[in-house]
Amino acid sequence: MSIASRIAGSFRSVLGLRPQAFDAGKNARRMRAVPNSTVAINSLIKQYGRSVLARSRYLAANNPYAVAAKDAFVAALVGTGIKPSSLIDNPDLKKALQLAFFDWTDESDADGLTDFYGQQSVVAGEMFEAGECFVRMRARRVDDGLSVPLQLQLLPAEMLPLEDNRDLGSGRRVEMGIEFDAIGRRVAYHFLRQHPGADQSFGGFASRTTVVPAEEILHLFKPLRAGQIRGIPHTLSAIITAAIMDAYDDAELERKRTAALFGAFITSPSPEEDPLAEAAVAATNDGVTGGVALEPGATVDLDPGQEVTFAEPADVGGNYEAFQYRNLLRKAAGMGVPYADMTGDLRQTSYGSMRGGLTAFKRRIEPLQHSVMVFQFCRPIWRRFVADAVMVGAVPISPATFVAQRAAMLRVKWFTPKWEWIDPLKDLMAELLAVQAGFKARSDVIEAMGYDPEETDARIAADKAREKKLGLDFAESQFLQQQAISAAFQPDQPAPQDNKNAP
Repeated sequence: MSIASRIAGSFRSVLGLRPQAFDAGKNARRMRAVPNSTVAINSLIKQYGRSVLARSRYLAANNPYAVAAKDAFVAALVGTGIKPSSLIDNPDLKKALQLAFFDWTDESDADGLTDFYGQQSVVAGEMFEAGECFVRMRARRVDDGLSVPLQLQLLPAEMLPLEDNRDLGSGRRVEMGIEFDAIGRRVAYHFLRQHPGADQSFGGFASRTTVVPAEEILHLFKPLRAGQIRGIPHTLSAIITAAIMDAYDDAELERKRTAALFGAFITSPSPEEDPLAEAAVAATNDGVTGGVALEPGATVDLDPGQEVTFAEPADVGGNYEAFQYRNLLRKAAGMGVPYADMTGDLRQTSYGSMRGGLTAFKRRIEPLQHSVMVFQFCRPIWRRFVADAVMVGAVPISPATFVAQRAAMLRVKWFTPKWEWIDPLKDLMAELLAVQAGFKARSDVIEAMGYDPEETDARIAADKAREKKLGLDFAESQFLQQQAISAAFQPDQPAPQDNKNAP
């Protein structure tokens, strides 16, 4: 340090001035417990990934709040399914392709347990618990009887071992089970043949791996940092809070249960000569532990000097609810779901708070829907499905024409599940006013409700044609509905008063 710097420091000390610095970068008392070095995200996953994953899965299965948070997350992310609408100009070809995909959704699961949209729910659940999920696109034989010879096999995160890290030479490497080439592209996945947590080995495959080409695997995860190659549980920041609160709740319940076992205490100045001892033994033999059996309206004779003291278990305290509320808010924030969805507690909510919470939750979920579920899952599956459907003749187009029009054939729009309105009448009227004023297209409103505008219009036209054919007329009911809606938005009018002096 130069002499000028020392002199300037002395003047600042005399004047009580603090030197300019980033306080967050100092190693002073306030920040001593906060790490001041960085570690690569992939190194953290290698070191802690297995234990974090195991704890996340345990809480998601055993902690009631974590179970509710997972259900809320899955319902918001995929709901009843993220569904496609082909953008092909030819209406007949589009209809054929949509019907082919509709038929295939019932056959998509390689395990035969659910349909394509049920698999989306499983993937969303894996995203919550493990932060990632693997999907293997398995080609099937034409004679297997499938409408399109393609099925999807879901693989949990444990099937790709984090400890598989090798240098293959020539710039190639295997990192956390993923094989990369010399320029960093994924070329293969080294999966275990059997789940490492299985309690029984079938055919000696417990520790053996199989190499699957990268073009057959979809790896779904939300990258939190640049360069991240494996996912981390969505519950990561809430695991410690959830585990400690779980232990605290168990201890509190056990304390209350133990305290409730004691009904009353009989004290005697000479316990060795207690005449109630025989009664206590008899009561114990009858199933009453440690005392005289008490019944409604019972009278117990006491000797002189004996007293009966009834148990008064200590309460949890006046700050218990506030303590639980703040920590549940912390847990809900860590799990990325609204407090009300995780706890079911709606006591302190209002229309405004519910709407604000839903809007914020929607803004967090929508990026996951489009950047993970659609881009990493739905989009590649649609491309593979269309190509296989053309090859087996499931859609009326030749392979040569498909190759020539490949870009147009693969264009698709995915519709996410609708978000329920807090006040359907007000929200729908707001959408109606926006459409009538030209601020929004009617198709945008239909899409936000989770429907395909073209399919909706076709169904409306079909309904009107059927009504006309059958001689049905709903004009009067529509007029009454419009009157009811208008009345709902009119300010309250005072009730008419009877005027007895009127002629």
